[in-house]
Amino acid sequence: MGTALREITKIILLALIIFLVVSITLGSFRVDGESMEPSLQDGEYILVNKIAYSFHPPQRGDIIVFDSPSNPGRDFIKRVIAIPGDTVEIRDGQVYINGEAIDEPYISEPPEYTYPLTQVEEDEYFVLGDNRNHSSDSHIWGMVPRENIVGRAWICYWPLSEWGLVPNHPLAVGSD
Repeated sequence: MGTALREITKIILLALIIFLVVSITLGSFRVDGESMEPSLQDGEYILVNKIAYSFHPPQRGDIIVFDSPSNPGRDFIKRVIAIPGDTVEIRDGQVYINGEAIDEPYISEPPEYTYPLTQVEEDEYFVLGDNRNHSSDSHIWGMVPRENIVGRAWICYWPLSEWGLVPNHPLAVGSD
Protein backbone atom coordinates (compact mmCIF):
# COMPACT_ATOMS: atom_id res chain seq x y z
CA MET A 1 0.00 0.00 0.00
CA GLY A 2 2.88 2.39 0.83
CA THR A 3 4.42 2.00 -2.64
CA ALA A 4 1.13 2.73 -4.38
CA LEU A 5 0.56 5.84 -2.23
CA ARG A 6 4.08 7.04 -2.98
CA GLU A 7 3.54 6.56 -6.74
CA ILE A 8 0.20 8.39 -6.64
CA THR A 9 1.86 11.24 -4.72
CA LYS A 10 4.64 11.43 -7.34
CA ILE A 11 2.08 11.55 -10.16
CA ILE A 12 0.07 14.28 -8.43
CA LEU A 13 3.22 16.35 -7.76
CA LEU A 14 4.40 15.92 -11.36
CA ALA A 15 0.97 16.97 -12.68
CA LEU A 16 1.02 20.01 -10.37
CA ILE A 17 4.51 21.00 -11.56
CA ILE A 18 3.48 20.64 -15.21
CA PHE A 19 0.32 22.67 -14.58
CA LEU A 20 2.32 25.47 -12.88
CA VAL A 21 4.94 25.60 -15.65
CA VAL A 22 2.27 25.77 -18.36
CA SER A 23 0.29 28.41 -16.42
CA ILE A 24 3.38 30.58 -15.99
CA THR A 25 4.66 30.28 -19.56
CA LEU A 26 1.50 30.12 -21.69
CA GLY A 27 -1.83 31.86 -21.82
CA SER A 28 -4.92 31.52 -23.96
CA PHE A 29 -6.50 34.44 -25.80
CA ARG A 30 -9.68 34.70 -27.90
CA VAL A 31 -9.55 37.07 -30.88
CA ASP A 32 -12.50 39.41 -30.49
CA GLY A 33 -13.43 41.48 -33.53
CA GLU A 34 -12.08 42.16 -36.99
CA SER A 35 -9.09 44.37 -36.14
CA MET A 36 -6.46 41.73 -37.03
CA GLU A 37 -8.02 40.46 -40.27
CA PRO A 38 -6.81 38.96 -42.53
CA SER A 39 -4.06 37.54 -40.25
CA LEU A 40 -6.38 36.49 -37.41
CA GLN A 41 -10.14 36.04 -37.50
CA ASP A 42 -12.83 36.87 -34.95
CA GLY A 43 -13.38 33.91 -32.63
CA GLU A 44 -10.00 32.24 -33.11
CA TYR A 45 -8.18 31.05 -30.01
CA ILE A 46 -4.44 31.45 -29.71
CA LEU A 47 -1.72 30.46 -27.28
CA VAL A 48 0.36 33.34 -25.97
CA ASN A 49 3.99 32.85 -24.99
CA LYS A 50 4.12 34.85 -21.73
CA ILE A 51 7.88 34.47 -21.22
CA ALA A 52 9.07 35.28 -24.77
CA TYR A 53 10.01 38.83 -23.81
CA SER A 54 11.95 37.75 -20.74
CA PHE A 55 14.81 36.97 -23.12
CA HIS A 56 14.53 39.77 -25.70
CA PRO A 57 12.29 42.80 -26.27
CA PRO A 58 9.33 42.79 -28.67
CA GLN A 59 10.36 43.22 -32.29
CA ARG A 60 8.72 45.01 -35.19
CA GLY A 61 6.21 42.66 -36.80
CA ASP A 62 5.47 40.62 -33.66
CA ILE A 63 1.81 40.08 -32.85
CA ILE A 64 1.38 40.74 -29.13
CA VAL A 65 -1.33 40.49 -26.52
CA PHE A 66 -1.41 43.37 -24.04
CA ASP A 67 -3.54 45.03 -21.40
CA SER A 68 -5.23 47.92 -23.18
CA PRO A 69 -3.95 51.36 -22.11
CA SER A 70 -7.35 52.85 -23.00
CA ASN A 71 -9.47 50.13 -21.37
CA PRO A 72 -7.57 48.62 -18.40
CA GLY A 73 -8.46 45.04 -17.63
CA ARG A 74 -9.21 44.22 -21.27
CA ASP A 75 -6.59 42.46 -23.37
CA PHE A 76 -6.02 43.45 -26.99
CA ILE A 77 -4.05 41.81 -29.79
CA LYS A 78 -2.14 43.92 -32.33
CA ARG A 79 1.06 43.97 -34.39
CA VAL A 80 4.16 45.84 -33.17
CA ILE A 81 5.02 48.44 -35.80
CA ALA A 82 7.56 50.66 -34.05
CA ILE A 83 9.88 50.00 -31.12
CA PRO A 84 11.66 52.30 -28.63
CA GLY A 85 13.82 54.85 -30.43
CA ASP A 86 11.89 54.66 -33.72
CA THR A 87 9.92 57.47 -35.28
CA VAL A 88 6.56 56.58 -36.78
CA GLU A 89 4.31 58.48 -39.17
CA ILE A 90 1.27 57.53 -41.25
CA ARG A 91 0.39 59.52 -44.34
CA ASP A 92 -0.95 58.92 -47.85
CA GLY A 93 -1.96 55.35 -46.99
CA GLN A 94 1.56 54.39 -45.93
CA VAL A 95 3.29 53.73 -42.60
CA TYR A 96 6.78 55.21 -42.24
CA ILE A 97 9.30 54.04 -39.67
CA ASN A 98 12.39 56.20 -39.24
CA GLY A 99 11.43 57.99 -42.47
CA GLU A 100 11.18 54.81 -44.56
CA ALA A 101 7.95 53.33 -45.94
CA ILE A 102 7.49 49.78 -44.69
CA ASP A 103 6.23 46.84 -46.73
CA GLU A 104 3.12 45.32 -45.14
CA PRO A 105 1.85 42.35 -47.16
CA TYR A 106 -0.37 41.25 -44.25
CA ILE A 107 -2.75 44.26 -44.11
CA SER A 108 -6.27 44.15 -45.53
CA GLU A 109 -6.13 47.70 -46.93
CA PRO A 110 -3.94 50.79 -46.53
CA PRO A 111 -4.80 53.18 -43.70
CA GLU A 112 -7.21 55.97 -44.61
CA TYR A 113 -5.97 58.18 -41.77
CA THR A 114 -2.88 60.12 -40.83
CA TYR A 115 -0.69 60.00 -37.75
CA PRO A 116 1.85 62.74 -37.11
CA LEU A 117 5.58 62.08 -36.95
CA THR A 118 6.11 60.78 -33.41
CA GLN A 119 9.08 59.41 -31.49
CA VAL A 120 8.55 56.09 -29.67
CA GLU A 121 9.95 56.54 -26.17
CA GLU A 122 11.85 54.04 -24.05
CA ASP A 123 9.71 51.10 -22.86
CA GLU A 124 6.87 51.97 -25.27
CA TYR A 125 5.60 50.35 -28.46
CA PHE A 126 3.47 51.58 -31.36
CA VAL A 127 0.97 48.89 -32.41
CA LEU A 128 -1.61 48.64 -35.19
CA GLY A 129 -4.25 46.13 -36.18
CA ASP A 130 -3.78 44.51 -39.60
CA ASN A 131 -7.28 45.66 -40.56
CA ARG A 132 -6.03 49.23 -40.36
CA ASN A 133 -9.29 51.09 -40.91
CA HIS A 134 -11.26 48.97 -38.44
CA SER A 135 -8.92 48.83 -35.46
CA SER A 136 -8.67 50.64 -32.13
CA ASP A 137 -4.91 50.89 -31.77
CA SER A 138 -1.95 53.25 -31.26
CA HIS A 139 -3.10 55.64 -33.98
CA ILE A 140 -6.10 56.40 -31.71
CA TRP A 141 -4.89 56.02 -28.11
CA GLY A 142 -1.10 56.16 -28.32
CA MET A 143 1.74 53.91 -27.28
CA VAL A 144 1.60 50.63 -25.36
CA PRO A 145 3.81 50.67 -22.24
CA ARG A 146 6.17 47.68 -21.98
CA GLU A 147 4.64 46.66 -18.64
CA ASN A 148 1.23 46.18 -20.35
CA ILE A 149 2.54 43.46 -22.68
CA VAL A 150 1.27 39.99 -21.70
CA GLY A 151 3.23 38.08 -24.35
CA ARG A 152 3.79 37.12 -27.97
CA ALA A 153 1.01 35.43 -29.93
CA TRP A 154 2.33 31.99 -30.83
CA ILE A 155 -0.10 29.32 -32.03
CA CYS A 156 -3.68 29.44 -33.28
CA TYR A 157 -5.34 26.31 -31.91
CA TRP A 158 -9.05 26.88 -32.62
CA PRO A 159 -10.79 26.33 -34.88
CA LEU A 160 -8.79 23.26 -35.83
CA SER A 161 -8.95 24.26 -39.51
CA GLU A 162 -6.79 27.31 -38.63
CA TRP A 163 -4.32 25.41 -36.44
CA GLY A 164 -0.76 26.69 -36.90
CA LEU A 165 1.74 29.38 -36.02
CA VAL A 166 0.47 32.95 -35.70
CA PRO A 167 1.72 34.96 -38.71
CA ASN A 168 4.37 37.20 -37.16
CA HIS A 169 6.23 39.13 -39.91
CA PRO A 170 9.62 40.70 -39.20
CA LEU A 171 9.69 44.31 -40.41
CA ALA A 172 13.11 45.33 -41.68
CA VAL A 173 13.77 49.05 -41.48
CA GLY A 174 16.93 50.76 -42.64
CA SER A 175 20.06 49.01 -41.43
CA ASP A 176 18.22 46.39 -39.35
